[in-house]
Amino acid sequence: FPSHDKNDRVFFGVDGQPTRETVLRSMAEKYKVSFTEKQIKEFSLMSTFGVPIAQLPQLLDMKAEERLKVTQSGIPCDSLNNELSDWIWQTRLANNVVRIAVKGDRETNYPVVKKVIATLQERKVNRFNFTTSMERPE
Repeated sequence: FPSHDKNDRVFFGVDGQPTRETVLRSMAEKYKVSFTEKQIKEFSLMSTFGVPIAQLPQLLDMKAEERLKVTQSGIPCDSLNNELSDWIWQTRLANNVVRIAVKGDRETNYPVVKKVIATLQERKVNRFNFTTSMERPE
């Protein structure tokens, strides 16, 4: 699922360790980025990430607690470099029954949501869920 935050960064995650491994191997081949078996295993355990694929090996080499402290720049999803589109496509090839959900909150900028939805539609994903973060009552 693609998600985004108030800083216009886009993140991606998919359920299922085998699916994550398959998707990463496919993306590695497409983008000519090498991953060790240890990095692939680590990726299979991550719920979401938000860096360009070229930066992913470095992120995967960090300990989980170190990763939480790093500001991830977001997955490129603009017209000149749309890695998000490829993550979505490779995920659908790996698991054709995957359900897509876009996650955001009231602080998410509309142009980012529009860009993510346009990316889904370019990949012929016209049915998806849109989820928002729950607000805590004050």
